[in-house]
Amino acid sequence: MSSFEAQRPGGLTGRIAVVTGASSGVGRAIALALSREGARVTAVGRSADGLAETVSAAHEDGPITAAQADLTSEEDLQTLLRHLLQWDGVDILIHCAGAFRQANMEQAPVDDLDLQYATNVRAPYRLTQVLLPQLIAARGQVVFINSSVGLSAKRAGVGQYAASKHALKAIADSLREEVNPQGVRVLSVYLGRTATPMQEAVHRIEGKAYNRASLLQPEDVASTVICLLALAPSAEVTDISIRPMRTP
Repeated sequence: MSSFEAQRPGGLTGRIAVVTGASSGVGRAIALALSREGARVTAVGRSADGLAETVSAAHEDGPITAAQADLTSEEDLQTLLRHLLQWDGVDILIHCAGAFRQANMEQAPVDDLDLQYATNVRAPYRLTQVLLPQLIAARGQVVFINSSVGLSAKRAGVGQYAASKHALKAIADSLREEVNPQGVRVLSVYLGRTATPMQEAVHRIEGKAYNRASLLQPEDVASTVICLLALAPSAEVTDISIRPMRTP
């Protein structure tokens, strides 16, 4: 029996989990970690190749089902929701999908703001809203992978992105108050700079050398999330910030 199973009767074995943004980065790491704990995982992502790599990486630990979807596409979103609603229920919903654009307000295209809203706010809102009856019935858990700029936007050029992450925080905070009485836990995870393809792109935009080893690792995030998901039902962590040990 793992330490996680010791904390919560039955551990995460057999739990039905949906993880968005699972074709790379933090989403992939969390999907794989859940699979290792015995959860039945559906990995959602835009990249077919990336999802195939996630499924392949999980082969020795446990099967992961891939669901390719662009969550900014209403057609893709509705197809995904119809697929998920055919199940007996969902125990765990983890939002990792995200979009990032960086530019000072004077130059930042409004289309970039629309993209970040659609990906970082609307998609997790709609997924949660539609799956909420199943999550309530299962006394399940919702995890929003957020960013440190979702708490403070004191950095030039990130106004659009930070606004979307502030909105995600508001959704999580209000949702928690709605569903806590029904036994549903809601966790927001605020990440510092993490070694992901998105962060590599950010470094290119900033003209900085990308040193993966100096950043927070996706596996660090995954192990923290798994531990919190496995807490006994008498406890809840609502918000947690994780940052690299060394300042990049």
